[in-house]
Amino acid sequence: MTETTADPVTRAASLLKGHRDSIDRLDAILVYTLGERFKHTQAVGLLKATHDLPPSDPTREAAQIERLEDLAKEADLDPEFAKAFLNFIIDEVIRHHRKHQE
Repeated sequence: MTETTADPVTRAASLLKGHRDSIDRLDAILVYTLGERFKHTQAVGLLKATHDLPPSDPTREAAQIERLEDLAKEADLDPEFAKAFLNFIIDEVIRHHRKHQE
């Protein structure tokens, strides 16, 4: 029996598995991407600490939030969610930068 002639429950289970497999791959991509991003922000934090620069850059942060909101709209993602997500990341980065300065 082929997938197109399979009963609806079997077809739904197959579709569900496909979606979940994709979600699992995307979760891995997100984790590795965040890991790479934090490597760069750690380097920025060390650079800022070395040169006595402030841990936060409100102008850049505002520009990044605006940029991410635009990207979210293009990607059909709720811009408020994208903004909250980036704010969470920015808060974590600033926390790390402050640790470097201590």
